[in-house]
Amino acid sequence: MQSDAPRDIPAPTTSPEPRALATRSARSRRTGPSLLARGAARDPYRFYRMLREQYPLSYDAPLGAWLISRYDDVTAALADPRFTGFPHDGAPRGGPAPLGLCHGSPRCLPADRYTVVTGTVPGGLAERVERTAYVLARRIARRPRADLVEEFCRWLPAASGADPDDGEGVGAPAVTDSPCLRDTALRRTALASLLANLLDEPDLLAALRVEPALTGRAWTESLRRDPPVQVVLRRTVAEVTLSGGTLPARAPVACLVGAAARDPGRFAAPDAFDPFRPDQDRALTGPPGCPAVALSRLEAERGLRALLDAMPRLRWDEGFRPAATGLLTRGPRSLLVRPG
Repeated sequence: MQSDAPRDIPAPTTSPEPRALATRSARSRRTGPSLLARGAARDPYRFYRMLREQYPLSYDAPLGAWLISRYDDVTAALADPRFTGFPHDGAPRGGPAPLGLCHGSPRCLPADRYTVVTGTVPGGLAERVERTAYVLARRIARRPRADLVEEFCRWLPAASGADPDDGEGVGAPAVTDSPCLRDTALRRTALASLLANLLDEPDLLAALRVEPALTGRAWTESLRRDPPVQVVLRRTVAEVTLSGGTLPARAPVACLVGAAARDPGRFAAPDAFDPFRPDQDRALTGPPGCPAVALSRLEAERGLRALLDAMPRLRWDEGFRPAATGLLTRGPRSLLVRPG
């Protein structure tokens, strides 16, 4: 999936020589390029690469937070009890951060602190997802051109949260009271990114028609390569030493999930979309007990099967290339295809 051309990423304001950071003085802060620069949103992955290599721990003055970008540092900040959530981001104090498709519901967090759900999808809901996916796919199949974001990715998650017996249809109250299922925007974005990655690989798409079980690996790989949530905000409750230096206590921290997910220190050929990679990792895709994580995977599997059954020759519209947009959350706004 292509992104807009990179430009307008400002040069850092101080020398990038690696050294340990002092933590007690504001003068010791190493200021690097800002996440709020226009160029960062145009091509975040080029920006992330620069941070990982030159500024693994840097202070973003316009943002007012420290940036961390390496896989080991980000995964530590997301789970280490020395980090806590910002009051405004919904993360429990002392608990893991909301991540990926999860909004940080207490039900999704460790059993020693909260009650955990199993992460399974009720049978009736699974049937509704499959039925909705086939209805949408058959409608699209009759058209010469279609936008899968607007006509499929938008409606499948919305219908998954509606009770068919309440007379309201799409957008009605969810069958579960989990707060992670109320917001369908992240599931829509994640599904759109998966379809974009697969449409870029016609041979892989053909393989999925023969072996649908591969969809699960494709889904996990898409969440890694193009995570719908790019940045998670945290705050330290104690001094913490990371690969790039030491963070002071009570420091605001922006965990760059999108950077960690493409860290070459953790993933081979990290920019490539490869569902068969041996180093596949779910550490950045959200807690397995979260109902939104389980439901989104089901939507991806049943949705893709419905599209391929209804449109065996599904392909990009002539001349179209998807472009991802967004900073905190990111994904393609449109997917123009030829159904047949």
